Amino acid sequence: MIKQVDRVPEKFLKHLTGTDGLYEIRVEYQSNIYRIFCCFDDGKLVVLFNGFQKKTQKTPKNEIEKAIELMNEYFQEK
Repeated sequence: MIKQVDRVPEKFLKHLTGTDGLYEIRVEYQSNIYRIFCCFDDGKLVVLFNGFQKKTQKTPKNEIEKAIELMNEYFQEK
C-alpha cells in the first residue's frame, strides 16, 4: 500500500551530519541493507548519487566522499 506523508521518517531518509545537504536513503530488501546518497535541488527535486550495500554499522568514508564529490559536481555544472 502506498500512502502520502508530509515528512519521510528518519528510518528511510536521514541527513548526514557534517555535510551540507547530503542525505542517505535507507532501503531494506530481504536480509540486505542498501544506502543511496541524495540531495534536494530547490526543495522539490531529489538528485540520486552513488549507492552501496551496507555490511557494517558504519557508513564507509570513501562512499560519503564520493557522494559529496558528485553533489558538488552536480551543482557546479547546473
